[in-house]
Amino acid sequence: MSISIHARTRMQQRGLPPLVMHWLDDFGREIHVPGATIRHFDKRARRRLERAVGREPVRRMHEFLDAYVVYGNDGTLITTGHHYRRIHRH
Repeated sequence: MSISIHARTRMQQRGLPPLVMHWLDDFGREIHVPGATIRHFDKRARRRLERAVGREPVRRMHEFLDAYVVYGNDGTLITTGHHYRRIHRH
């Protein structure tokens, strides 16, 4: 996976641990938008994550579970962040 310079900067600024980034890739819900794909944790993704890694690790990392990542169509990580509003499905 290639990571844009912008995404590297945002990961540092927003303090997202690499573990959460891996969890997003493995368990995050994928939403396709024109030109990109967004991955985030919805309720179902959090439940899958809990079943896979256990309740305690998820509880300890709960402050990061509002994270999202955006990938371009070529698979490049474009940006990361924390969402404060609901991400709507289309």
